[in-house]
Amino acid sequence: MQRLFPNTLNTNKIDLAAFLDYLRYERRYSPLTCENYQRDLDQFQLWLTEHKDSLDLNQVTEFVVRQWITKLHRQGLKSRSLQRKLSSLRSFYRYQIKHKRLSSNPAIDIRAPKEHKPLPQTLDIEMVSQLLDIKGDDFITARDRAILELFYSSGLRLAELAGIAVSDINADEALLRVTGKGNKTRVIPVGSKAMVAIQEYLQHRSLVNRLSLDTLFLSKQGKAISHRNIQLRISHWQMKQGIPQSVHPHKLRHSFASHLLQSSGDLRAVQEFLGHSDISSTQVYTHLDYQHLASVYDKAHPRARKKKK
Repeated sequence: MQRLFPNTLNTNKIDLAAFLDYLRYERRYSPLTCENYQRDLDQFQLWLTEHKDSLDLNQVTEFVVRQWITKLHRQGLKSRSLQRKLSSLRSFYRYQIKHKRLSSNPAIDIRAPKEHKPLPQTLDIEMVSQLLDIKGDDFITARDRAILELFYSSGLRLAELAGIAVSDINADEALLRVTGKGNKTRVIPVGSKAMVAIQEYLQHRSLVNRLSLDTLFLSKQGKAISHRNIQLRISHWQMKQGIPQSVHPHKLRHSFASHLLQSSGDLRAVQEFLGHSDISSTQVYTHLDYQHLASVYDKAHPRARKKKK
C-alpha cells in the first residue's frame, strides 16, 4: 500500500495502509468506504503537492483545507461528495492525533457548502383527477387504477407499494400496514376511492394468482409486478390520459403530501403518513404550501395585482 505523504514532501512518515487497516478492522468500514477514503486522501495529497510545495503535515491549516474544498466546489463537485471528502480528512487527522503523530485536526470545524435543493414537483388537483379518471374493467386496467389510486391515497414510496401483501389490507377499517425504510412498519388510512379500486382489482387478481401469492399487485403471469413495470405503467397512463407533465411514483407521493398539507395544515399527520423519521424531511412541503398561498395572493389580492396600462 502506498504512503499518503512521501518522504520528499515532509518529515512525518505516515503510512496510509495502517489508517485503512484501522478503518477496516477496528471501525468495520466496508471495502467501498475504505476505497473512497483512500481516493479522497490521495486527491488531497496530490493537491498539496501541486499547490502547497513542501508543506509539512503540521502546517496544514483550516485555511488550507478550506482552499481545497472551495476549489472542488467551484469545479462543480456536489455537496454530498464534498461532505464525504471532509469526513475522510477529519477521520484521518483524528487517527494521527490518536497516535501522537499530529497535534490538531484542521478539518474539524469545516462543513461543505449547502446544496440548493429544488422543491418537489407535484401535480395540481385537477391533473390528478384527470390521471385517475381511468375507464375500463379488464385485469390490467383494474390493477393500474388501483395502483395509481393507492399511490395518491396514501403517499406511498414505490418499494412500499410493490411490497404490499393482501394480508396487509384491513378492508373493514380501510387501513393499510406498510413496511417502509429501515424495515419500519406503519399503519395508514386508505381513501374510499382507493379501497373501491382495490376491491375491483381483487376480483380479477384471483383469476391470475395461480401461484397463491400474498403479494397484492401481480402481472398477468401471476408473478409479483416489478418496480420497473409499475413505473412504465404510470408513464403509460400519463400519456394516455393527456397529462402534459411526466408522472412517476414519487411525484404522486409529493402531490399527496402537498395536497394533504394544504387542506389540513397538519404537518405531523403528513409526517406520519409519509413515514418520515425526522420532521425536517416533511417540512419541505410547507415551502410548497407557502408557494401555493403566494400564488393565490398574487392572483387575488387587490394590492398584489398589477394595474393594466
